[in-house]
Amino acid sequence: MTTLDTVLDRLILPGYTTLGYRLRSRHWPANDPAPNSLHGKRALVTGAASGLGKATAAGLGRLGAVVHLLVRDAARAEPAVSELRKAQPDAEFIVDECDVSDLDAIRLYAQQATTPDILIHNAGVLPAKRKESPQGHELTLATHVLGPLLLTELLKPTARVIFIASGGMYTQPLPEDPEYTDRPYRGATAYARTKRIQVELTPLMATHFAPTTIATMHPGWSDTPGLTSSLPGFAKLTRPLLRSVEEGADTAVWLAATEPAPPTGRFWHDRRIRPTHYLPTTHTDPARLRAMWTYCQSASRIT
Repeated sequence: MTTLDTVLDRLILPGYTTLGYRLRSRHWPANDPAPNSLHGKRALVTGAASGLGKATAAGLGRLGAVVHLLVRDAARAEPAVSELRKAQPDAEFIVDECDVSDLDAIRLYAQQATTPDILIHNAGVLPAKRKESPQGHELTLATHVLGPLLLTELLKPTARVIFIASGGMYTQPLPEDPEYTDRPYRGATAYARTKRIQVELTPLMATHFAPTTIATMHPGWSDTPGLTSSLPGFAKLTRPLLRSVEEGADTAVWLAATEPAPPTGRFWHDRRIRPTHYLPTTHTDPARLRAMWTYCQSASRIT
């Protein structure tokens, strides 16, 4: 299976689809993670009102965790939360409200939030035009990198932090201009750039936030509302091959619950560590990586 798994990964089309998931999952242990393995644990999932975030929250709830769904608008998230509670009446789902692109809102939220054992950064945006956060940062950078860094710094999760990245990051090198002030702006490129930043910074975050385990993962191509609204042509073309949101969220749930803890500072897909580069043009100069880490620390106001 190892050779087939690698081939699926490198060919992208089969590996990122539901076909790749179904082939790989045949070889996974039936009880990993173990039933009720998160009993007594508290998890926080950002962007949990729909798609991968909602599926991740459901998976954590099934394993016994108390799950906080961190959303921008609690009222709009209520139908999703009602569905989760109806499907899992014995699980505990709590709605918290905070815009993770807004650093000031994160600080206010952290003052009254309970320290989680597990923090999953799923919230994502893909704007058609360049937008800025309340602090003046490009919106995808604020949502995918700066806000998560600050939230992690302030909440200090005790066990594991997981970033849901994207295979689209393979197309982009680490940008010289993280705020994307160069033109023309493309939302899909901004999204992939910031997902590249997440993946590249993972080893440095692992050192900074130790002993908490830090991981990034990508879910493959999943049938989410965000994909349909942001990339309707791609979603229509690939719909027969798209993963369900449960399949896409599987590795995030697994990383949160499997024992022993997975190696920290690594990038995952379908429960295996994956390369962070496929193209020679995307490899990162160490000085640029260090400069990016310094910038993101400063911009997110973490120490």
